[in-house]
Amino acid sequence: MDITLLGTGAPAGLPRPACPCAVCAAALGGEARAATALLVDGTLLLDLTPGAAFAAARAGRSLGGVRQVLLSHPHNGPAVEVPAGLPQPGRVPDGRELALLTGHRVRAMPLDAPGTGYEVTGPDGQRLLYLPPGAAPSGLDGTGGAYDMVVADVLGRPDALARLRTVGAIGPTTDVIAAHIDHDVPPGPELRRRLAAAGSRAVRDGATLIVGVYESVPDVPRRTLVLGGARSGKSVEAERRLEAFPDVLYVATGGARDGDTEWAARVHAHRDRRPGSWQTTETCDLVPLLKKDGPPLLIDCLSLWLTDAMDAVGAWDDDEWAGGGERALRTRVEELASAVRETRRTVVAVSNEVGSGIVPATPSGRRYRDELGRLNTAFAAECEHVLLVVAGQALALKG
Repeated sequence: MDITLLGTGAPAGLPRPACPCAVCAAALGGEARAATALLVDGTLLLDLTPGAAFAAARAGRSLGGVRQVLLSHPHNGPAVEVPAGLPQPGRVPDGRELALLTGHRVRAMPLDAPGTGYEVTGPDGQRLLYLPPGAAPSGLDGTGGAYDMVVADVLGRPDALARLRTVGAIGPTTDVIAAHIDHDVPPGPELRRRLAAAGSRAVRDGATLIVGVYESVPDVPRRTLVLGGARSGKSVEAERRLEAFPDVLYVATGGARDGDTEWAARVHAHRDRRPGSWQTTETCDLVPLLKKDGPPLLIDCLSLWLTDAMDAVGAWDDDEWAGGGERALRTRVEELASAVRETRRTVVAVSNEVGSGIVPATPSGRRYRDELGRLNTAFAAECEHVLLVVAGQALALKG
């Protein structure tokens, strides 16, 4: 079974008509995308969009053999003239299955948002899942096993992938293709980086893909360090790297700080951003977590872990620091780095980058700055991927 992506963009396309934003301004040439529509084996068209016949011709395909046109959006789409020879578009009711004379079977999947998702099984048994924009499947039981290909709104609904992974509907060899791409993410390297973090990829309009043929997608790095200054967006970036995966354990190293209302507001904002399936633990005892098997860890942040470690060794007192505190802290950092090196868990850690700021006015401030620089260096050395976030923009330093 093969599919031709006649478009891979949002319903309004990319660039959006008359939109002055920076992403639309950069979405030119090969980065321009028509509204998403899929042609399956030349006989089944999923979504009829403006210019579908011309898009098929540019891709070297014809719509002359199409025997069924199905709509996925919650509405019947924009006013589109049905090309001559095409059947009138229709929709399969949720849970019902449609058998085509070509040997394809199409089942409508219930969603958590208006619209219709389609599971297409080819004559030879390959399985494709196509989801409309802004929607995720509901009521999954995983009895059908992993799909060969999933085409979905990866950027808009990464939690849809998490749900599919939870029940085994996305496996190691599932080819996850991003569709309905809008102007929320700059095209080019940033788009590819975001999708790779979710275990998916984008293709250009007109691409024909063979369902069931394995395509290599960059693996999610086992260990990632995300650095950045205050309010740089580093925590958001770290969360993005795992939002398409279920059962993440969020490790908060800051504690509750009873009575500090501003800190409580920060904690509340972080919790509101996290997917509901994630679990949270508040601890600075990171080494045991890294040594145990389990779901991915998101550690936020190493800066507060260091504060706790320096408190424990008396680092703020010059005499205690010189009398063994410095040596004890070095041992703690080495133990943490060793645990990161040996861990089998996926780890995304956040830390502050303070070395580019002003020189602290106090000896304790300078000591903390220096030790955080050493900690970041030691942790980064054990990671496959290191990012620096500046003004919300992620710069890859390693990997």
